[in-house]
Amino acid sequence: MRKAWTIGKPVPPTPAEVRLLEILWRIGEGTIDDILKASGEKPPPNYKTVQTFLRIMEKKGQVDHQQVGRAFLFRPLIERGAVHRSSISEFLAKYFTGSRTELLMELLSDERITRDELLQLEGLIRRRRKK
Repeated sequence: MRKAWTIGKPVPPTPAEVRLLEILWRIGEGTIDDILKASGEKPPPNYKTVQTFLRIMEKKGQVDHQQVGRAFLFRPLIERGAVHRSSISEFLAKYFTGSRTELLMELLSDERITRDELLQLEGLIRRRRKK
């Protein structure tokens, strides 16, 4: 069994890969048929397309499989939090010169932020300061 993202710099999954990971995080593990059913899409994604994505994701260390009878049972090797952190780091580097402060200031300057969201952020900052 391979460990996720052990060689080189991790590359965040593509949006299509994240959609498949979201399903696998929700169901834990499953066959391609399980993944198609769990997608909830009408019509469901194409079987061969999902199969191809899973092969690519396996090469990237994002998923792994084991054979059960004639079926392959896929499971995620990366956690949701790792994907979020990697994606945010890439986003920060690309658009905000790596500065979390610049990103937060931009978010806070948006007039669409609600009072509840501001209160949640204040609470997070207070808890973070205490650590």
